[in-house]
Amino acid sequence: MRGLAGAGVYFRTMAVFAVVWWLLSMWKSNTALLPSPVAVVGAIWELAVDLELFKHAAISLARMIGSLALAIALAVPLGILMGLSRIADDLVDPLVEILRPISGIAWIPLALFMFGIGNALPVFIMTYAAFFPIVLGTISGVRGVDRRLVDAARTMGVPSRTIVTTVIMPAAAPALLVAIRLGVASAWTAVVAAELIGAPSGLGYAIEWYRELLMTPQVMAFIAMIGVLGFLFDASLRWLSRRLTPWAPQAVSR
Repeated sequence: MRGLAGAGVYFRTMAVFAVVWWLLSMWKSNTALLPSPVAVVGAIWELAVDLELFKHAAISLARMIGSLALAIALAVPLGILMGLSRIADDLVDPLVEILRPISGIAWIPLALFMFGIGNALPVFIMTYAAFFPIVLGTISGVRGVDRRLVDAARTMGVPSRTIVTTVIMPAAAPALLVAIRLGVASAWTAVVAAELIGAPSGLGYAIEWYRELLMTPQVMAFIAMIGVLGFLFDASLRWLSRRLTPWAPQAVSR
């Protein structure tokens, strides 16, 4: 019943959004600037039948998954080290705080010289965007572990490496999963900008291609696909969080 109620609220919200969109398109009466929802749905259908929509979506999604895996592989060990060692935190934290405010999009001109046009540039930008939320969330999760659990394990003679894998990481898992969700959101936001300039395929590339052709319904179709994939990715991570950390407050409330 709770799921049905949530679905009802979602569909009502989307219906209101579609009506407001339709009214604005009628008032603007310029399909190049703001096409109607019907025109966009028609464009989605045409692109789906031609498989073009799914082809570009699959490419962007593959880049997203690869970037997320790379960001996790880099950020989680570093976050654990910084969370456990004050010396490591003092050494690395200034660099992290200098780079963190710099948007990944700001690196695109330099990355074009480094990687050229292809898969490497968007993967680099998305990895950069996802890295900082994950590393900061890992540090916060590690430092938030109940010290009594760690002290009890040390009292029983458990080796330090085993304490990290069996005590600290399970206790920090809820914060880490939240950090991964934030990293996904940051990386998925950056994918469009990276693919607009530095990729020969993907959702961002398709948006720029159809924009140059002044085919606004197709542009909005790909924008809608970005929103849908982002929603599904986040929903999948929420489901995974509930399964892996059922004791966490966010798992109980959602």
